[in-house]
Amino acid sequence: MQDSRIDTADTADTADIDASARLLEQGELVAFPTETVYGLGADAENPAAVARIYEAKGRPANHPVIVHLAPEADIRHWAGAVPEAAQKLIQTYWPGPLTLILKRAPHIPDAVSGGQDSIGLRCPSHPVAQALLRAFKGGRGGVAAPSANKFGHVSPTTAQHVRDEFGEGEGSSLAAILDGGPSEVGIESTIVDLSRFDTHGAVLLRPGRISVEEIERVIGQPLGQPDKQAPRASGTLEAHYAPGTPVALIAPEQIAATLRKLEAAGHRAALILHSAELASLVADHVLLPADAAGYAHGLYAALRDMDQHQAAIILVEATPGGGEWQGVNDRLRRAAHDSQGVLDRLLPPHS
Repeated sequence: MQDSRIDTADTADTADIDASARLLEQGELVAFPTETVYGLGADAENPAAVARIYEAKGRPANHPVIVHLAPEADIRHWAGAVPEAAQKLIQTYWPGPLTLILKRAPHIPDAVSGGQDSIGLRCPSHPVAQALLRAFKGGRGGVAAPSANKFGHVSPTTAQHVRDEFGEGEGSSLAAILDGGPSEVGIESTIVDLSRFDTHGAVLLRPGRISVEEIERVIGQPLGQPDKQAPRASGTLEAHYAPGTPVALIAPEQIAATLRKLEAAGHRAALILHSAELASLVADHVLLPADAAGYAHGLYAALRDMDQHQAAIILVEATPGGGEWQGVNDRLRRAAHDSQGVLDRLLPPHS
């Protein structure tokens, strides 16, 4: 195939978007912005193109991806059944940061679902994403797009983050990177399973910006928790969203003493905070907003930033509980999962 890679270093314009749509139609990979994070896109009905996503990310083949649709797309082309609860959620939250898991239509390849009989569908609200989806196959196609990072790494919220992961131009596995500025939401979409609605009701698979309480008000029933037979879904492995530096969540009242002990043991720490009064404790820190939406917007950029400071550990000030913080706390828990015990090993004995 003739190399048709395009340079989209600046904010994407119509020509960039149209060229990227053609690349997708040719089976190429294109990274594009959404309101949640940047996605690594391929033609969802082209199994060979979807396989290239898995290869580029190093993603397990049985881990499903989400299919992104234009606002005018026919959801019944993709889903074998659309319960009334799904229709209510679509009317309320699409376009927006909500993914619905539905029964996959039989003619849709199972490459996007990791071999399952379900499919994850979302309609993003970012204007560049919408323009790309409308240009791709005349708005009738779907773009399979997990986050545009290596599997398990911190998700990208800027085009530069994508370049940091995959490079750009010759030698990159991506044919184009569309730049739409920083992602507004900053963490991935809420995922609700409706594929077993008749027997299990609506089930929360992944929290996000749209809260459990909001969804329950729309569908008029409580959200269930996943059982062992629940569909696999993107971003639900115990360890995920992790920087290279170990991460530990720590209560605010323990931060000062922990920093002193780490220094005494010869270890540097980087901090991610939301309490301004703690910002003077160490130079290597990021102070994020104290509200859930503002914190989520800056979280992944903060993890990437602190990962560059060559610290022994990233200490993250514990965030509040409650529904609006559920998505943030889910991401922090998964980011810290594989670092359990690291802080204790770094601290001096009998500290």
